[in-house]
Amino acid sequence: MKRIIPTRALLLLLLLLAACGNTSSRRSIVTTTVDEPTQYTYRVVNSYPHATDAYTQGLQFVDGALWEGTGEFGHSEIRTVELHSGQAKTLIRLPQSEFGEGITLLNGKLYQLTWTSNVCHVYDAANGRKIRDFRYAGEGWGLTSDGTKLYMSNGSATLYRLDPETFRREAAITVTLRGEPVPYLNELEWIDGKIWANVYLTDQILIIDPQTGKAEGVIDLSELLPASERTPSTDVLNGIAYDAATKRIFVTGKRWPKLYEIELIKP
Repeated sequence: MKRIIPTRALLLLLLLLAACGNTSSRRSIVTTTVDEPTQYTYRVVNSYPHATDAYTQGLQFVDGALWEGTGEFGHSEIRTVELHSGQAKTLIRLPQSEFGEGITLLNGKLYQLTWTSNVCHVYDAANGRKIRDFRYAGEGWGLTSDGTKLYMSNGSATLYRLDPETFRREAAITVTLRGEPVPYLNELEWIDGKIWANVYLTDQILIIDPQTGKAEGVIDLSELLPASERTPSTDVLNGIAYDAATKRIFVTGKRWPKLYEIELIKP
């Protein structure tokens, strides 16, 4: 399933891509813009097999285990994945009427958003048993946690901080880049006090201050997946996971054949 992007929003995304262009452009922006974010490139540390049937919507690494939530109607599930082999074990399958989205784990519970069904499923992470459902307004895209609260994206420029016990919205955070709202925030990950967010249809990840919503960093992952690894079914970059114990950062995309461990490089 591919989301339809309005022309005006697509223009904003193109502006974001242009801002992550060549080095000379970055230098000229730095001299004239007060809120210029740090521009990162990357180094590939390792690569691992990734299932090409996985339409990746959520990714998380917790206590030595990699979790993945996949999407599309009739194919949405939550898996545990063996990192080095890419072998996946399905823990939960959604009904064909639901399109799975972001996932996160908190206090032994596994939370899973759905795209347009307006429901967050909550499971026992140990066995996949359903605990309860929460209802919410609008679409569900990405989900993460700071260890106490949940943070949710819905495809707009707004992130919501949620109470994990009630799913009640406690705060709305508008994400801005150089003072302008950034639409189509997608998969989320909490890393060292910041929220990392994929921007749908781009090769960019934003590093966001959760207090102000300001994008303090932009990670340009252009050409991460080589053209030789792409097929007609290969889709966009989406999926961020962080191993807090080892400080490893993992990224992948929808139906990508590889999951990458990366290291950021400052200019």
